Amino acid sequence: QVRLEESGGGLVQAGDSLSLSCSASGGPISTFTMGWFRQTPGKEREFVAGITWNGGWTDYADAVKGRFTISRDNTESMVYLQMNSLKPEDTAVYYCVMRRQVAVTIPIIANDYEYWGQGTQVTVSS
Repeated sequence: QVRLEESGGGLVQAGDSLSLSCSASGGPISTFTMGWFRQTPGKEREFVAGITWNGGWTDYADAVKGRFTISRDNTESMVYLQMNSLKPEDTAVYYCVMRRQVAVTIPIIANDYEYWGQGTQVTVSS
């Protein structure tokens, strides 16, 4: 059973940068699509970024495009999210996700990912 664990969240000011990490244990992730979602109270979980098994293709939500970068290191079973130029509206709990089923494109629907971490809080003050 694969387990995902996020780290790197915290409190920053608008304009700052923050890097999130996701460590996978219990099995290899090298053939699976990985991604990040986020959620704020009272709202649905929303897609932030995704990356294919070999890192050859990435996708981002329009709200973070140009500011966030997703990457992965399959040898270390790690996925990263570099967040630059943070805004108060980026405040949320960020979740690392994994999809084992083969997908033609990077899924952006939460239910399309079978594995979720516990989440890490990111708070951006104005």
